[in-house]
Amino acid sequence: MLTPSRLVLARTRRGLTAVELARKAGTSPASIGDYEHGRRQPRPATAARLTEALGFPPGFLEADEVPEVDVSFSRPASQRQRTAALAAARLALGFDGWLTGAFTFPEPDVPTWEHPDPETGAEALRARWGIPHRPAPNMVHLLEAHGVRVFSLPQDCAAAGPFSCRHAGTPYVFLDPTASPDQARFDTARELGRLTGADDPQAFATAFLLPRAGVLGAIPRGALTDHVVAHSTTWHVSPLTLAHRLRDLDLLTRTQHATVCAHLARRTTGMARRETSQLLTKVFRALRTQGTTPHAIARELLLDVEELNGLVFGLVLTALPGQGDAGSPTRPQLTLVRR
Repeated sequence: MLTPSRLVLARTRRGLTAVELARKAGTSPASIGDYEHGRRQPRPATAARLTEALGFPPGFLEADEVPEVDVSFSRPASQRQRTAALAAARLALGFDGWLTGAFTFPEPDVPTWEHPDPETGAEALRARWGIPHRPAPNMVHLLEAHGVRVFSLPQDCAAAGPFSCRHAGTPYVFLDPTASPDQARFDTARELGRLTGADDPQAFATAFLLPRAGVLGAIPRGALTDHVVAHSTTWHVSPLTLAHRLRDLDLLTRTQHATVCAHLARRTTGMARRETSQLLTKVFRALRTQGTTPHAIARELLLDVEELNGLVFGLVLTALPGQGDAGSPTRPQLTLVRR
């Protein structure tokens, strides 16, 4: 029996309207509406055509319901792109549910404050997590170590931009895979700010990545462009982000800031490598050791490997096939270490 919400999920994930799906599946838009609202069930042949038209494995449309997510987007995007991204996030939640049945992850430790000042909130969270006034470690690793599940958005819906949410007490962050390494790191910090309830997540991200005390103690007034570039490498942010922070902390005058920004506009600088998931890398390594292949995981989740790969930073492509599908009866304990 078709699960109505699954049909909606599959259709929006593929970015299709009811009319477009009806045309592809050889049925009517009215029938699609009936199926999605549970007013009637499709015939087996029609259900098979719907599954084929949507490009999901057999059985996907008949499986249990997938959790809903409620997010706010910060980047301008079409409704179609946003609903596709939300559908991808719901699939990631289903995968995360599968993972929590097989592994024990760190407990969530992301507090929420009501309308905190961004500087105060960032400083308080750094203190809570034991991060001194120095450059923050890999942001994806840091969030994962404190119970945040971090996934990538598939390429086809990346235009919706990064977002975050909480579900059943667990915080989630979804990142744009097309962002530059610098931007992806900043996006991660900004979504952390959203999860804490910061009234200005952008300012929170800046304060978290470039803490006032640390920057004031490390960078002198009137830094030249080459010095800004050098310090940006130390702090793992873009030179432009650091230049703006130096202006806000009165370490650069308006004139000096404008000069540095003009020089930076003629340069191509930034982080060389994108920060990715340590947790998911460990998961696939452990599963490979147990003999469980990514194909077997995708099959159990009623997804194809490409869909799964889009949610996990492309790590499926680096996971070597195992020798079988047998799993361990115990739940491995994953230990994440900040680097």
